Amino acid sequence: MNPTWRRVAPLGLYLALAAGLVAAGLYIVQREFNLYLQISLGLVLIGLALFAILDPDQVRVALTGRQARYGSNALVMSLAFFGILVVVNYLVVQNPKRWDLTENQQYTLAPETIDTLDSLPSQVKATGFYTPALSTQNAQGLLDQYKFHGEGKFDYEFVDPEENPVAAREAGISRNGTVVLRMGENSEQVTLVTEQELTSALVRLINPGTRAVYFLTGHGEFELEGAEEGSYSQAKTVLEQKNYLVQPLNLLATNQIPEDAKVIVIAGPMQPLTQSEVDLLSAYLDGGGSLIVMQEPSLLTDFGDLPDPLADYLSESWGIVLGDNLVVDLTSGQPFLAVADQYAQHVITEKVQGMVSFYPTARSVVASPDAPLSLVSLVQTSDQSWAETDLEALRSSAQTGETPQIQPDEGADLMGPVSLAVLGENTLQGSRLVVFGDSEFASDTYFSQFGNGDMFVNTIDWASDQENLINLTPKDSTPRLLVPPGRYTMNLILLGSVFLLPGLVLLGGVVVFIQRRRRG
Repeated sequence: MNPTWRRVAPLGLYLALAAGLVAAGLYIVQREFNLYLQISLGLVLIGLALFAILDPDQVRVALTGRQARYGSNALVMSLAFFGILVVVNYLVVQNPKRWDLTENQQYTLAPETIDTLDSLPSQVKATGFYTPALSTQNAQGLLDQYKFHGEGKFDYEFVDPEENPVAAREAGISRNGTVVLRMGENSEQVTLVTEQELTSALVRLINPGTRAVYFLTGHGEFELEGAEEGSYSQAKTVLEQKNYLVQPLNLLATNQIPEDAKVIVIAGPMQPLTQSEVDLLSAYLDGGGSLIVMQEPSLLTDFGDLPDPLADYLSESWGIVLGDNLVVDLTSGQPFLAVADQYAQHVITEKVQGMVSFYPTARSVVASPDAPLSLVSLVQTSDQSWAETDLEALRSSAQTGETPQIQPDEGADLMGPVSLAVLGENTLQGSRLVVFGDSEFASDTYFSQFGNGDMFVNTIDWASDQENLINLTPKDSTPRLLVPPGRYTMNLILLGSVFLLPGLVLLGGVVVFIQRRRRG
């Protein structure tokens, strides 16, 4: 063989090595057997062939010498090792299993959730609408657990509503971070992605029964439809997206409450309800119904000197007193715009903790000390507010166009914090009642501002008994306390890790070096 050819023969190996590295990189990046990958593999074969042609003696030695025998043994062991890895991975893929090694099983779904996933009658698809400004990490981790335990009946995806506004509009998305669950023709929206909310939404999908919410009409209340800002059209849209049936109810005309009424809402009447209507509502509550009352200050209504049977009923039967006043809040830029400073710990306020909500031209709603039932003050203003009782002065200022000169009067006005909403529940009858001292906060003008919409929708959910369809097994956090070691312990750790162990390694190397020098 020409010696010159033997000298250039390693170039074939270099070509094969370079082409092999390129082929591996292309497959890792593209994950497809395309033309470029085929060309790279072809160059590998060409390089090996060139080496074999230019230096056949070296190839013969490599295949028949001692190194070849050792190499064949190594090849067999490598093939056996990779074969074991393939079998183990196949078994793992065919029999997936997860282990939650946290002491309190923090990352394990509750048994009730797993039972719900097992009982899914058909496929559920969850779509998370998240913009790049909001991380999907927590939601993806939770949805991945649902998919794992769903065993093919639950899947999910994420959609950027900015890149795909059509999908967001079709799903009725009005808030970043919303997850929509679909099963067949039914859907449920979840705005707070927790196990409690997701599982409750699944239960509602499995049991899509009628949830009718009726808004009382006939007294100048807010309209459900209309282009003007004073309507409740946004609230109606959101409720319908959550599969509520929203309809008006005129008791003066029908003199009967529908049997499917889960909740009745009285949103800002300008005229007082009649005694016969209040009697119907009272019987409805006695039968386990739910009522939401949102009543404006008398100064802004046409009640005048007319009696208010509804306010009398709330005070006498429930111990909830609607104050004849107007809340003044100095923390806002507008004195008659009350700002929620604190909320009660309740399922209604769970989503709005840490958020403000606004109540324009509100009146106080107070729980009487001698109330026959346990009442909860849901919303309160700051101590920089009060409920002004001199409504005549305010009325006179409004008629003359003058700026009212108002200040708190000790003993006459109700000093802050002022309660703006009170909740009551009769557990024996199953009736639920929430009274707000304002109705504008849920109108189209304020519905999308901060926590206003959530406050109203959460109240509907609670009143219709939809927030507690499933009680998940609670997970109590296990506190971890790191006790730092003492000075002597720290010094021992330093001595062992920095000096002792490296010193032993160095000493071992010196001993080996000396022994080899003696032998050599």
